[in-house]
Amino acid sequence: MKSTITLCLCFLTLMGANAQGALGYQEPPKEIKELVDAPLAPWVRIDSKGENAVLLYRNAYKTIAELSEEELRLGGLRINPRTNIGSRTTYYNNVEVKEAYSKDTRGVAGLPENARLANFSWSPDEKMMSFTHTTSTGVEVWMLDVEKASAKKLTDASVNANMRTPVVWFSDSKALLVKMLPPSRKELINSAEAVPTGPTISVSSGAKAQNRTYQDLLKNPNDEQNFEQLALSDIKKVSLDGSSTDWLPTAMYTNMSFSPNGEYVMVSKIERPFSYLVTYRRFPSKTDIYDKDGTLVKNVMDVPLTEVLPKGFMATREGRRSMQWRDDQPATLVWAEALDKGDPKNEVEFRDEVFQLSAPFNGEGKSMLKTTGRFSGIEWGNDKAAVGYDYWWNTRNTKMYLFDPSNSKKAPKILADRNYQDRYSDPGDFVSTKNKFNKRVLSIVDGNAFLLGDGFSEKGQFPFVDKLNLRTQEKTRVYESAYTDKLETLYTALDMDKGDILIRIESPTEFPNYYKRNIYKENDLTPITFFDNPFKSLQGVEKEVISYKRDDGLDLDGTLYLPVGYDKAKKEKKPMILWAYPREYKDKQSAGQNTSNPNRFIYPYYGSPIYWVARDYVVLDNAAFPIVGEGEEEPNDTFRQQLVANAKAAIDAVDEMGYIDRNRVGVGGHSYGAFMVANLLSHSNLFAAGIARSGAYNRTLTPFGFQSEERSYWDSPETYYTMSPFMHADKMKTPLLLIHGEADNNSGTYPMQSERYFNALKGLGATARLVMLPKESHGYRAKESIMHLLWEQDQWLETYVKNRETMSAEVMPDR
Repeated sequence: MKSTITLCLCFLTLMGANAQGALGYQEPPKEIKELVDAPLAPWVRIDSKGENAVLLYRNAYKTIAELSEEELRLGGLRINPRTNIGSRTTYYNNVEVKEAYSKDTRGVAGLPENARLANFSWSPDEKMMSFTHTTSTGVEVWMLDVEKASAKKLTDASVNANMRTPVVWFSDSKALLVKMLPPSRKELINSAEAVPTGPTISVSSGAKAQNRTYQDLLKNPNDEQNFEQLALSDIKKVSLDGSSTDWLPTAMYTNMSFSPNGEYVMVSKIERPFSYLVTYRRFPSKTDIYDKDGTLVKNVMDVPLTEVLPKGFMATREGRRSMQWRDDQPATLVWAEALDKGDPKNEVEFRDEVFQLSAPFNGEGKSMLKTTGRFSGIEWGNDKAAVGYDYWWNTRNTKMYLFDPSNSKKAPKILADRNYQDRYSDPGDFVSTKNKFNKRVLSIVDGNAFLLGDGFSEKGQFPFVDKLNLRTQEKTRVYESAYTDKLETLYTALDMDKGDILIRIESPTEFPNYYKRNIYKENDLTPITFFDNPFKSLQGVEKEVISYKRDDGLDLDGTLYLPVGYDKAKKEKKPMILWAYPREYKDKQSAGQNTSNPNRFIYPYYGSPIYWVARDYVVLDNAAFPIVGEGEEEPNDTFRQQLVANAKAAIDAVDEMGYIDRNRVGVGGHSYGAFMVANLLSHSNLFAAGIARSGAYNRTLTPFGFQSEERSYWDSPETYYTMSPFMHADKMKTPLLLIHGEADNNSGTYPMQSERYFNALKGLGATARLVMLPKESHGYRAKESIMHLLWEQDQWLETYVKNRETMSAEVMPDR
């Protein structure tokens, strides 16, 4: 008892001493720190034939020094202006290769020292990989020869990776197109030191521009100048011997993609005028087709500045959009156009129409498909078969169309017409294979296509392979996972003729590893990776998915973890952490489905509450928090009531099992989960304390919609008021830990949200603590930040949850 009181007093002393000001980075207890320090398994890249694997290694976290490198935030991008690559890029520091089914790996010779590798891309023949290396002054392009396990540099450090996709392969795998810094690029303006030449002015012409609250936008002419200079590139053709030739002159290039036959290249570029309201993706753009030598063939798409759109999540702009190559044809463009003028409120038979246009790209294009919802993509097969998709957010509907791309007069057949939130009815994803152009198309064997499905059902999760007869649309199940103690994930087909597919197998204590499975032979498994479990201290943790009901009869579930070494026979009542994220549904049937798998590997990461099983807590992770609105009712019309009902049902369920002291339950969440936490603490007495990370608490600051709320503040002010914890800060009587990244770039979750909410709580006498993590965005990256985050959470839980009775009786501060 004495040591417990001492711990709590120490934390309260720290809180008082640092009520304002800085605190050095702290580290969590040993039990948690050891889990954080566990090595990260490599990212595995396996070629399409399953012959070779490339293993990419990296540190689990960045350092605060890396996050402190120079950064410009412009037009929705975050750029390191010294190195000309995204400032938040994830880097790999080592590469190994191996024959797919061998245990032996080979280190890659010739890699740069202090490697910071990114942008890995297979060559079309899959014998090589291109990648970038970021030096202290810029970005280089390198090439990996997989067979030789050797790497070599192809360019100097003058690549421009600011606009992403800096490199694409020529179709013959003998050269690359690379965005390079232009010699004409001007010096950047230091906006903090520049003397203004006048005010910054924005104008509303009367058209409704109801945009989300984007961050990192351009703010003034200096930003415009800097964005343009950072976006400008020359495109050069770089051969594998490192020689280069000019290909296209200076412009603000974004995307580059070769036609399947390699004869043409589609190139998009940004143009002025820029915007202070939207990100660069909605700036004016121009898409042109060039031949492989860089000669202009045709301008195929001009997109104006898109600040103004009709109201609604399904709104889109008019004109050509989603332009892409048709992967089963040599050189055919495909795009969609809205038939409802992009306005969801217009009632029409078909929302979108899809067109195709073959080289030399003259004319207006031929219609090939009309969709009742908003077009969302096509999987190509051959001249006679392709599969199109659409969706409609308001009804959560999606359709899958089997159509003949050569005959638009032939009515498409609906393969699926379903609620996309209904996981039990999900037919799966079509299997693809590489064609003669090295593009992925439907794998069709004897007139049959194949689907890989997750296999969620009322009985559990059993991934499957279905065979679909394209002529009759009859389905036959050719494989279904039989595991009840492991989770099998079906990734892709390696050879559908033979029945070879790439899978991954894991269990709560068995680290996920890749295998080749032959679905036509029983127990025919060939291992590809051999990773060990790095989290040995969690080996004995009891894990199960529990099911329970809300007071209105809705089925709920969550993943329950018992503390390390817990004796179920004694049923000692422990403190509990409940972690959740609310999700909106339009029907109870989908909302009540169980998609948690008890056989998933126990994998702690910085955002997870699982660490606290090592600190003697019960953890209910990923607890279902559905918010349902059926028919004309919107989910958020009863958001608070459903939130509290979800939480009470979860606590009741675990309490009835005899594992917890229901007076010592903490609740946590990130982003919209943080919003959930603040609401639960304000409108219920279910919890001893809460942890809210990177949340938004005043919905009037996101007035044109948030999360899945389509209505604006002016459409439904009572919804925004009722759902905003800031408006009810006077009701907060439960200790709340607020954590936020100072550089949060997520739409709506400005750091100001936590700062203003904390000010309100402090002003009203609530027990609260605000931790602002320097340099961190919406998700946290630096190891120093992660360690401190876990320390803060642990201290908060120990003080206000585990030792709540001690604190209230002995040293709990007056609230």
